[in-house]
Amino acid sequence: MRKSRIFSQYLILLAMMVTLIPSMSRTQERTDAKLAQTGLKFLSVGLGARQAALADAFTASEGNSTSMFYNPAGMARLGGLADISVGQVNWIADIKQSYASVAFSPASGDYGVIGLSFQYSDYGEIQSTILANNTQGYLDVGSIHPNAYAVGLGYARALSDKFSVGANVKYVRQDLGVGVTQASPILDPTGSVSGVSIDASNKNALDVIAFDFGLLYRTGFKSLTIGMAVRNFAREVTYQKESFQLPLAFRLGVAMNVFDLTGFDRETQSLNITVDAEHPRDYPEQIKVGAEYVFMHMISARVGYIGPADEHSISYGLGFNLAMAGTQFGLDYAYTPFGIFSNAQRFSLRFGF
Repeated sequence: MRKSRIFSQYLILLAMMVTLIPSMSRTQERTDAKLAQTGLKFLSVGLGARQAALADAFTASEGNSTSMFYNPAGMARLGGLADISVGQVNWIADIKQSYASVAFSPASGDYGVIGLSFQYSDYGEIQSTILANNTQGYLDVGSIHPNAYAVGLGYARALSDKFSVGANVKYVRQDLGVGVTQASPILDPTGSVSGVSIDASNKNALDVIAFDFGLLYRTGFKSLTIGMAVRNFAREVTYQKESFQLPLAFRLGVAMNVFDLTGFDRETQSLNITVDAEHPRDYPEQIKVGAEYVFMHMISARVGYIGPADEHSISYGLGFNLAMAGTQFGLDYAYTPFGIFSNAQRFSLRFGF
């Protein structure tokens, strides 16, 4: 009886979350003068190579520790004692992103699954200048190295053979370097500008606590699964005098091995189809579709589609998995053509015990 009450409370909480958060987002956008703008956008970039190859349509898929970046409920059935994933994203505009995630399932998951996640975004070196009344029209005041990172703690649990729930809490920080509040020219004996004196007391950094929530439901019809997730729920943050919201997003997805409906041998191959509908705060709704063919649980070929999208729509990827002596090893790669920008590539490694 007690488990039934807890189960009902979870369902009520998640139903309220699913119903209220998108409407809260729309209401806030209507009343905000800075319509449909968000910051800390690195939180919206897909990190895992497997997921990116599926166009990030992973809300209804059961995964491993990387599920914390998509739907934390996806790691509830870890299938082992621990899982470790690391990876790198070669993003557009020479931006580098890297991530690491660890999940631990004590007592065969009887107490749920605990996870830790970390992601880091390096925006590279940017030359800093200010306007000046000289022949160049500017003064060089050095360079800045903006970056951002998020550290998260996640928890997921399978409440029954059908329902799983999960949540993350994460500390997010972004540092855009030092802002120049005063720059005075230094003149040499001839009266020419030989340098600049900088008052660098203005530091452009902020931090915030954000939350992710998720639910997975095994329908009982073959392998059909339904998932829901809300990501980056947080208060409004401010840089100097400008305030903005985090990239809040609500996702609803379905996933299924369609070979369940055919005569194919499901022990040797599978064709997983995933579909997500995403309602973000800062751009129109999108549909994401992914297909993953797996042969002998070892070789995977993947393709994904996002629409509508301005510069990227199709993604591709390959994966290799090997299980030996109780240890699982995975290597994944994803490639996303990005129109007028540089193409995005992702690499991921996974170890399971």
